[in-house]
Formats: sequence, structure tokens, C-alpha cells
Amino acid sequence: MGEHKPFDWRLIAAWTILLAVSVAARSYVEMANQEKIGRPIGLDHALAIELTSHVVVAALLPALYWLHRRWPIGQSLRNVTIHVAAVVPFSIAHTVGMAALRLLWFSAILGTAYSFPLTLDRLAYEFAKDIVSYGMLSAGILALHYLFERMPAHADAAPEPALQQETTPAPVPEPPVEAPLPSSPPLAERFAVRKRGREIMVEMADIDWVEASGNYAVLHVGGETLEIRSSLSKLESELDPRRFVRVHKSYLVNVTRITEVTPWVSGDWRIRLQDGAEVNLSRRYRQRFESLVPVKS
Repeated sequence: MGEHKPFDWRLIAAWTILLAVSVAARSYVEMANQEKIGRPIGLDHALAIELTSHVVVAALLPALYWLHRRWPIGQSLRNVTIHVAAVVPFSIAHTVGMAALRLLWFSAILGTAYSFPLTLDRLAYEFAKDIVSYGMLSAGILALHYLFERMPAHADAAPEPALQQETTPAPVPEPPVEAPLPSSPPLAERFAVRKRGREIMVEMADIDWVEASGNYAVLHVGGETLEIRSSLSKLESELDPRRFVRVHKSYLVNVTRITEVTPWVSGDWRIRLQDGAEVNLSRRYRQRFESLVPVKS
């Protein structure tokens, strides 16, 4: 496993596919519309028009993610108002950006002239379209977050067949989030992990965070990742509850490694760790987390 990234490959792949399908569909529509009004254009012309628009949209996506992270749209009416107002700068950036790209594309690549006057009428026309675009992009951000939150990424190595059924969701309730009782057996300070055919010792206090991966748990230790055969729930019971806390069905974090906690979408929070990784703090685990790390407004 590599270092956990805020935008993993599935998210990048999903947006690449969505934007590619949109380019293909809108290029076809553009050609059909021009054919109807008696001004047929070629595929290269239609692709140039749509690609320039979608390239700017792709460049603006990180800004939209930041807006949804900073002001979750479902959290309050004030946040909805902020997103409504954000359509204006989004539309201006989109219109000016694609106008510049089209002038460059048609001149440098297609070798033809292209006119894109930035008049009030044209800006109003593009703004009307960008209202719909902003809404659809926001819906995509929320939908992909909801989907991937329930489908955490797994390690490349598949679990052994005999244990495959353990990864299948079952109606059995998860163990309680609370820490082990004080009467529990003494907790280990260190344990051995196999790496490249040899056993290395890992201090419990050196673990930054832990990620569930099928039948394994992935330890993130000082920028390295180490796999052990254990469920996250079992490992949680073996770690110091004053230091390690469950923040998600797939993550445990060392509270001494947390550098930032910020609001995220759908009422969740986002935790940034010292190694640069970011993980979600689910609402289900927030009470236990705040008992160790009080979050002050």
C-alpha cells in the first residue's frame, strides 16, 4: 500500500471517465446542432470546443472540492448561500479560461481563426449554462464521496481464498466503539512485523495510523507501510486506548500525530496527520474521538 492520498486513484479515474463521456456526448450534440442550422463542422472543430471547456472544468474541480470541504452544502442555509454566490466566480473563470484556450487551440493547432467576444450577452449565456454545470459537479462530488466512503480502497494483494468470506458485508453489528475496560490485560508496547522475509520490531507509539485492507491491517509508520494479518477491531483492542482511537470503520489514528481537524461533506470531518495523510472522521465515531481530542469551535 502507498501513502493515503486525499484524492485516490478511484476518484481521479471516476472524474476522468465522467468528463470524457461528457466531451464525447456534447461534441456529438454540437455537430448535430450546427448541421441543423446549415453550418456543419468537423469532429476536430467540435472536440476543440468541448475539450477546452472541460479542461477548464477539470482545473476548477480542486477549488470546488475545497468549497465543499470548507462549507458543506448540507450543513446550513448559510453554506448553500455561499455555494450559490460561488457560481459567479466559477462562471467567470470557466468562460475566460475556455475562451483563451479556444483562441490558442484554433490558431496554433487547427490553423483557423476563432472569435469568442466576451460581451455581456455572451457572459450571461455562459453563466446560465454554468449554473447547471456547478450543480451537476456538486452533485458528482457528493455522490462520489458517498460511494467511496462505503467502498474503501483495498491493498493490491487479494486475500487468501479461505478467508475471502471475511470481507463480505454481514448483518452482524460492529463491536462497540468504546475503549477496552481498565481491567483488560496489559497492552503490548511493541510487536514483530514480517518485512521482506525477516521480523522487525515496531513500537506501538511509532504508529501514525492504521488502515483496514481486507484480511489485513496496514500500519503507517514514519512514512512506511507494513501489513499484518489482523482485523482492525482486534488490533484496536491491542493498542493503547488513550493514544489510538477509531475514527472510521476503516481507520485507526494515533491522536498524538493529528495536526488538523476540519469539516467535510455530509456532516463528517477530515483529519490531517503529520505524515500528510488525510482520513475521514465519521459521525458514528465522533463522540469517542472528542473524548480524547476535544474539538473547539
